[in-house]
Amino acid sequence: MALAAVQPMVEARITPAYAQPLASENIVGAPGLFLHVKNGNASPCVVTMVDIGLTPAGSPALNRTVSVPATTGDKMIPLDSNLIQPATGFIVVTFSVQTTVTAALIRH
Repeated sequence: MALAAVQPMVEARITPAYAQPLASENIVGAPGLFLHVKNGNASPCVVTMVDIGLTPAGSPALNRTVSVPATTGDKMIPLDSNLIQPATGFIVVTFSVQTTVTAALIRH
């Protein structure tokens, strides 16, 4: 779990520390979390937030995805507390590529 450490944003702001993510990360769910992803890879990095919920009709929910552009792309992704898996307390996030991709977990 490369992204286990949540970095709180304070009045003086924050200079986040970034780490290379694993293919799948289990993030301890909490309100106000953001995932900042920077992509230096030649391919876009698709970040998927796994949703184990169901639609109102009982069908499996769709996983939310964010594409971080290749080479110099970066995205700030809010991690909605609705994504917390009740059985584990984690938000599961997957990354399509990891080489030259870095991420920081920030709490507002």
